Amino acid sequence: MATRCLGFATLVLTASILILEISSQTECGGDISQIKTQCRGFVEKDGPKIPPSEPCCEAMKGLDVSCRCKYVTPGVEAKISIEKALYVAQTCQCQNIPTDKCGSYTIPHSAHSKA
Repeated sequence: MATRCLGFATLVLTASILILEISSQTECGGDISQIKTQCRGFVEKDGPKIPPSEPCCEAMKGLDVSCRCKYVTPGVEAKISIEKALYVAQTCQCQNIPTDKCGSYTIPHSAHSKA
C-alpha cells in the first residue's frame, strides 16, 4: 500500500512539474528549447561572465524575465548561475528584468541605484 501511495505521489509531482514548465513556456515568452541550447554556456555556474552570442539573444527575444523568475526552482538554481542569467537578459535587452529577486536569488543593488 505504501509503495502504491509513493508511486502515485511521484506521478502527481512529475505531472505538476511538467505542467508548470509548459505553463511557464507559454506565459513567459521566448523559445525555451533554443534558450537552453544557445545560452547554456553563458549561464553555467562555472566559468567567467561573458557577453552572450547573437543566437542566444535571438532565442531570448520576447522573454519576460520577471515571469520566468517565478518558475525558478532550487533545481534550476543548482544548474545555472542566476546572476549570469540576469546579465545575459540585460545584455540581450529582454523585457521586465526584476530588480529584487529571481527564484531565491536576491539581486544586489549597485551603489548608484540606492541614492
